[in-house]
Amino acid sequence: MLSFTLRRMFRGILTLWMVVTLVFIGLRLSGDPVVLMLGDEASPDAVEALREKFGLNESLPVQYVSYLQTVASGDFGNSLRERRPATEIVLERIPATIELSAAALSLAVVIGVPAGIYAALRRNTLVDRGLMAFAFFGQSAPGFFVGIILILVFSMTFQVLPSSGRGTWQHLLMPALTLSTFGVASIARLTRSATLEVLGNEYVRTARAKGLREFSVQTRHVMRNAAIPVVTVLGLQVGLAISGAIVVEHVFAWPGMGRLVINSVMNRDYPVIQLAVMVIATSVVLVNFAVDVIYGLLDPRIRYE
Repeated sequence: MLSFTLRRMFRGILTLWMVVTLVFIGLRLSGDPVVLMLGDEASPDAVEALREKFGLNESLPVQYVSYLQTVASGDFGNSLRERRPATEIVLERIPATIELSAAALSLAVVIGVPAGIYAALRRNTLVDRGLMAFAFFGQSAPGFFVGIILILVFSMTFQVLPSSGRGTWQHLLMPALTLSTFGVASIARLTRSATLEVLGNEYVRTARAKGLREFSVQTRHVMRNAAIPVVTVLGLQVGLAISGAIVVEHVFAWPGMGRLVINSVMNRDYPVIQLAVMVIATSVVLVNFAVDVIYGLLDPRIRYE
């Protein structure tokens, strides 16, 4: 188990290094933030002075080494726009994104898993077909489309929920529903497929033949084995929830990391973008690392592959 864990940890560190490098390259190719800040009419001396202040006049290898040093030290510098520490700006937005992502993932699990199990137990019935039709729609509909529909119905037509902002559970409900739509659909379909596969195995038929109650068969034999692929997809859903939050937060004006990233990209605020992407990537890597470890505990065969 230790070797299995160390291999997964090494892959996570390698992934983070690749993210750090790609962010550095992508930002430098996007354009000069100094020109955007000062405008096209700024004098060359003013542009050069500001580029020197931010260290942008150095060669790319020197900037890259300096960038890796800031990542290693945890000091990402000051925002080019707000002139205050990038860490302070990002930390202000993290709670909102955690709140939204946690709510969306909770809805995805609470709705998706029971729906998938129920559909499997009612295979080829009208209920099964209806649930799978909804799941197909949930996986196909873009997040911004679902969000706009919810705003039109519940904010503009019935006027029962606020369309933007953060503060109460009413503000959270529509963004969480929008962000969880794809997760609910994916988990429901995967849970149904995994449950049907397990139900067809011999040990399930043997358990029933031995006279075990159906509840015991479902909980002790079916759900545990069907949970293995579901746990895996939950790790992916965390990454999708965090990345999908960028669009959802913009639609609902939710003051989280996603909206911060969009505004920072528009302003080419290097320090804020670098830290925000680093935080998002680290959270996704940590969650997937935890999922890999849980996966290995649920199915010991995975450790030796």
